[in-house]
Amino acid sequence: MELINRIKEDILNNRLPMGVALRQTVLSTRYEVSRIPVRDALQALKAEAWLVPHGKAGVMIPKLNWKEAEDLALMRAKLETLALEFAFEHIRSTHLDEAYSYLRKLEVRDLTLLERGNLNWRFHYAIYRACDRPTLMRSIEVLNIQASRYLGFQFGPLGYHNHSQQEHNEWLELIACHDKVAAVQLLEKHIISAGERLTEHLKKA
Repeated sequence: MELINRIKEDILNNRLPMGVALRQTVLSTRYEVSRIPVRDALQALKAEAWLVPHGKAGVMIPKLNWKEAEDLALMRAKLETLALEFAFEHIRSTHLDEAYSYLRKLEVRDLTLLERGNLNWRFHYAIYRACDRPTLMRSIEVLNIQASRYLGFQFGPLGYHNHSQQEHNEWLELIACHDKVAAVQLLEKHIISAGERLTEHLKKA
């Protein structure tokens, strides 16, 4: 897992080239490990859509695409609001306390992009998990893993962190006040608005 995360960090920070084959021998030297863990890490990253096939047996980092970013946001908005609707009547103070704990951790300034993405997912998961719908939650987690490839833009040039945190706080307050309609609406807006900003940015890139 450590090697997978190191590769993800290098992808997020543009330290590995997009659109060209990643060579196991080069990566083995770069990360000072044998080729076997490199091969396994590349297979795992391909399964998470962080890498795509290239050539007969190789892989590469796909270029960021506005259509993919838009699709991920639209799908996340549909499924995550559905999870919230299923979860709402079962959300307890323990779920809210857990979510608030991740929200506080997201305020730490020196988090890596990968750490920030993982904490953001755990924050949302703390609330959604009350829905007790394993199949739905697996689908949402997969979408979030794919969407995390775009974190470098959302927390970099788009400067979305402060706005995101503000909406996170507002969202938890609505849940605590048992305002289901407003909480679902804000969640949808939260995901769609971020997706629209990212999509427009990528179109201009």
